[in-house]
Amino acid sequence: MDQLRFADEEFVMPISAAPLPVAPIPHHALLLLLLQVGLLLLLALLLGRLAVRLRMPAIVGELCAGVLMGPSLLSTVIPGVADWLFPQEAAQMHLLDAVGQLGVLLLVGFTGVHLDLSLVRRHGARAAGVSAAGLLVPLAMGVGLGLLLPGVMRAEDADPLVFALFVGVAMSVSAIPVIARTLMDMGLLHRTVGQLTLVVGTVDDAVGWLLLSIVAAMATTGLDGGELALTFGELGLVLLCVATVGRLVVRHALRAAARSEVRGLPIAVCVVLVMLSSAGTHALGLEAVFGAFLCGILIGRSADEVGPPRLEPLNTTVLVVLAPLFFATAGLRMDLTALADPVIALWALAVAGTAIGGKFIGAFVGALGARMTRWEALALGAGMNARGVIEVVIAMAGVRLGLLTTEMFSVVVLVAVLTSVMAPPLLRVAMNRVERTADEELRERRAVAWHTPLAPRSGSGSGSGAGPSASDFG
Repeated sequence: MDQLRFADEEFVMPISAAPLPVAPIPHHALLLLLLQVGLLLLLALLLGRLAVRLRMPAIVGELCAGVLMGPSLLSTVIPGVADWLFPQEAAQMHLLDAVGQLGVLLLVGFTGVHLDLSLVRRHGARAAGVSAAGLLVPLAMGVGLGLLLPGVMRAEDADPLVFALFVGVAMSVSAIPVIARTLMDMGLLHRTVGQLTLVVGTVDDAVGWLLLSIVAAMATTGLDGGELALTFGELGLVLLCVATVGRLVVRHALRAAARSEVRGLPIAVCVVLVMLSSAGTHALGLEAVFGAFLCGILIGRSADEVGPPRLEPLNTTVLVVLAPLFFATAGLRMDLTALADPVIALWALAVAGTAIGGKFIGAFVGALGARMTRWEALALGAGMNARGVIEVVIAMAGVRLGLLTTEMFSVVVLVAVLTSVMAPPLLRVAMNRVERTADEELRERRAVAWHTPLAPRSGSGSGSGAGPSASDFG
């Protein structure tokens, strides 16, 4: 019991044991966050426009914005400014990461909205075959390369076999956000090849995260068969919930929002649904973007309850503000100065060649086996090669698990950049030789109803869809 004394008298009175309110974000931390967001977004938009003029997707410029502001350039040229503006403190970086994560989850959610489920049902077997080849070939080649890499690329205490398995996983993944943004910027999301690329990428990404969790268990506590079975069980439970309860919840929520007279309520409901779905899969140990993607599919199936144009303001905000900021934030973690060492540079070429060749060969062979034309197979292989920030996330996981050195981390990041840059020109060449179908015309008209950015302005790509490009805004 605390005591309060007034003059010469003593009064005993209880003091509330309730905890004090959590202090708000410190003044300096808030100042840095505002400067980081403003400068990164400004540079991302400028470089994104430059990339479009150079006939590349805006995402290339947005990634480069982070690279220029990160340790690859700013920290080398003006270290004092870099240390002040981007201090290497977890708490400060996590604030920026939180803003970027909001953007990528909503981007992946809207990607799911435009997935043509009828196409998935019609071509599910073909997509499964392409996905298997596109995953297993680079995985095998990556494991083989991992066994050959010198010790300088492997952390001192890392087990060689676990390290090799990790390299194989890193070589086999794709990146749904990067693939989606590239297809959007080039006006290919409504094309059949674009839809198949998205489906195959989703499967590969899900399997890739599962394999990463297995390798992580081997690197830490060892492989537990019970934990592996639990992971598969959780994945099955998520899919079952999405197909039953999730579909009903989304449909009724959107229907109620559409009937309401509150302005912008459908947008708020969609954001809530995507966030909660992401939280659900993340809580189960699966990736948050997986939940966002599944929720986006359900929203797309129930979009008529709301009316697509009512969701366009959110779509635009995500594409021109939140997504560029996320990609720029990812670029901040790239340090390419380690590649100045000739030995590291040679091994970097070997890793990049294995990653690009393995993924391309696997997807190309799988597509040919599924009776796709050579140009369709080429386009699919090019699209599946885009790894982007997912590769960076996996590289960071490798460092956290004690598997990668700084040199190997930089090499894996280089693969992320190269594959993101090379995908658009190959896609452009291949898709110019793929004839349009009636189904694609129908999907394009549906996309126009959403005012979705499908076709860049002249000079930014060869897609022939309607509507402005994401990089045309602002």
